[in-house]
Amino acid sequence: MTEPNRRTFLTAAAGTVTTASLAARAAADGPNATIRAAVLGLNGRGQTHIGGFMGTQGVKVAVLCDPDRNVLAERAKQFESKYGYKPETETDLRKVFDRKDVDVVGVATPNHWHALAAIWACQAGKDVYVEKPGSHNVFEGRKLVEAAKKHERIVQHGVQLRSSEAVREAVEHLRGGLIGKVYLARGLVFRQRPSIGHATDPDTTPANLDWNIWQGPARERAFSRRFVHYNWHWTWEYGNGDVGNQGVHETDMCLWGLGLETLPSQISAMGGKFLWDDDKETPEVLSSSYYFPEQNQMIEFEVRPWATNTENGVGVGNIFYGSNGYLTINGYNKFEAYDKGGKLVAKNSDGDPVAKHFANFIAAVRARDTKIQHGPVETAHTSSALAHLGNIAYRTGRRLKFDPATELFVDDSEANALLTREYRKPFVVPEKV
Repeated sequence: MTEPNRRTFLTAAAGTVTTASLAARAAADGPNATIRAAVLGLNGRGQTHIGGFMGTQGVKVAVLCDPDRNVLAERAKQFESKYGYKPETETDLRKVFDRKDVDVVGVATPNHWHALAAIWACQAGKDVYVEKPGSHNVFEGRKLVEAAKKHERIVQHGVQLRSSEAVREAVEHLRGGLIGKVYLARGLVFRQRPSIGHATDPDTTPANLDWNIWQGPARERAFSRRFVHYNWHWTWEYGNGDVGNQGVHETDMCLWGLGLETLPSQISAMGGKFLWDDDKETPEVLSSSYYFPEQNQMIEFEVRPWATNTENGVGVGNIFYGSNGYLTINGYNKFEAYDKGGKLVAKNSDGDPVAKHFANFIAAVRARDTKIQHGPVETAHTSSALAHLGNIAYRTGRRLKFDPATELFVDDSEANALLTREYRKPFVVPEKV
C-alpha cells in the first residue's frame, strides 16, 4: 500500500477509535493496565520524554523512533542498560502510528514536525505529549486543536512550569489581587547563544540519516550540517528562533498569568543580528509587543543572546506588573512578589516539575478527562501562536492588526501568507483533520 493511501486509511479509520472504545479496552485490561508509550525524536528533549514516561507509574516505553539510525541505536543501547529491556525501534514515525502496541506518543522532533506528528497520532487513536512549541505556524496549531477535539484525544503541551506547585500558587496570587490590577506581563529569554559559524554546502547526506523523513513537511532541499541536529532552531524552515524555542514557556506563562485565552489584536516587533556573522536566520535580539484591547492588557517579550544582567533576578522567566506591585517567575519553579515599595510579600519554589507534568498527562489519559490537564491542547496553540505572531511582525517589519476570531491579519496578504506554509507531500497538515 502506498504511503498516501495508508495515511488516507488511517484518517478514515480514526473515527472508530473513540473514547468509548478506549474505555472498553480499559475495562478489559483493568484500571492499572500498563500504558505503552512511543517517543519520537531522541536527540534532545526525547531523552526527557523517555525519563518522564519511565518515571511515571504504570507506563512502559515500548518504541523509540528517530530518522538518524546512529542516534536511535545509541539511545536504545542506553535505554536497555538503564531499564533492563530492549524497546522496539523505528526510523519512520508513520510506522509507529500503525502499531497497536502503542497507546501514547511523545513528540520531541524538530519544531516543523510537532503539529503534523501530533495530528497523525490523534487520527491513529493515540494520546499525545507534544513538546513546545506545539506548532511551527499558526494554521497548524489550530488544526491540532481541531484534531484533538474530533478524535477525542488527550494532547498535553510540554509547558511543564504549569505543573509547578509554586508557579500555580503564583497564578492564584495574580488572580487574587496580591499585586492589584495586572496590566502587563513580560517574557524574558536571556540565553547564551554563541555563533554557529558557516557550514559548507552542498554536503553529502550521512548514510545513517533518513533525510526525507527528517525534512517531513518542509520544502525539499539538500542536506546541510547547518541544520542537523540542533541549529535548525535558528532557521525559518524548521525552527522559530528563541521566542519559539525557550520562549514558548514564557509566552505561555504570560497568557496564563494574565488569564488570557485569546490572541492579541495588535503586534509589533523589532530586532536583528548584532553579534555573529553566522548561518542563523532568526534574530539574535527580538523585542515584541502584543496588545489586547478588550482586556486592556499587554504582553512584552524580549530575546537577547548575552546575559549581561538579569531583571530582578530573572534571566529566563516572567515579570507581571500590577497597580500595587509586581511578581516575578524565575525559570520553571520559583516566584517572588513585591509591593509598590519593593517589599517582598510572597515567595515560593519547588522541585523540577517535568515528572509532575508527565504524571498529569498520564492521569488525564487514564481518566479520559481534559479538565484535569495542566497543559491542554489549547495552550499548544495559543502560546506557540503568540511567538509566531511576533516573528511575523519582525519579518514584515511593521505593526500588524490581527483578528483573534478569524485568526487572520486584517487586510494584509503578506502577513497572512506567513500564517501557514506550503507542505511537501505526503507530509501535509490537512484542512480537515
